[in-house]
Amino acid sequence: MVNFVGAGCGAPDLITVRGARLLEQAEVIIYAGSLVNPELLSYAKENCEIYNSAYMNLDEVISVMVKAESEGKSVVRLHTGDTSIYSAVREQADRLEQLGIEYSICPGVSSFCGAAASLKSEYTLPDVSQTVIITRMQGRTDVPDKEQIASLAAHKATMVIFLSVSMAEKLSEELIKGGYNENTPAAIVYKASWEDEKICRCTVKTLATAASDNNIKKTALIVVGDFLGDNYSLSKLYDKSFETEYRKAKA
Repeated sequence: MVNFVGAGCGAPDLITVRGARLLEQAEVIIYAGSLVNPELLSYAKENCEIYNSAYMNLDEVISVMVKAESEGKSVVRLHTGDTSIYSAVREQADRLEQLGIEYSICPGVSSFCGAAASLKSEYTLPDVSQTVIITRMQGRTDVPDKEQIASLAAHKATMVIFLSVSMAEKLSEELIKGGYNENTPAAIVYKASWEDEKICRCTVKTLATAASDNNIKKTALIVVGDFLGDNYSLSKLYDKSFETEYRKAKA
């Protein structure tokens, strides 16, 4: 059995209980060493085989899994954040299915959740934004034409932008081109929940300056939207005049 596990966004105690248990039981761990906090390896058994996938290609990762399966060993494939976002889990899972190797997926705390917690913010606010767009700039890996930043920016929804801080100047241009006011609040969250976390609040126009001034070149999320501002409406959820199946409205 191969267990894909979301490691969480950084802090070792933000892994799920299930994920920690799977790490403790694993006989082989393949972890994304460029992003996963190495402190998580403290959950591993003393005799656990540990591989850093930062130095491996897909064939090499699968080869380790196949060998472990042939030896009857349990494997944890430890990915950063949650496995559903920019993890390349699908291509590994498809290979395992072709080989007849069973696998399971354990979710984790994505860095977009960690960033919101660090910012002490809520992405969805009444009369501000009810939509969160998770995306990235086009770089060495293409983005579909219909998902270019300028097109998505036209919605003026909350945007969480991965893998793009090194292109902050171009990102700023695309966001403004798409429809965001240049003074729209923004923030760069470097290594959310890690001990060396850094938060830089800025605007869409000053994204590049904020990244440069703080020497942030990678391992950061950019969030954009008026949810970072001060104006919003109260929700109906706890409005005393709003009736639900659990409570009656009060005058």
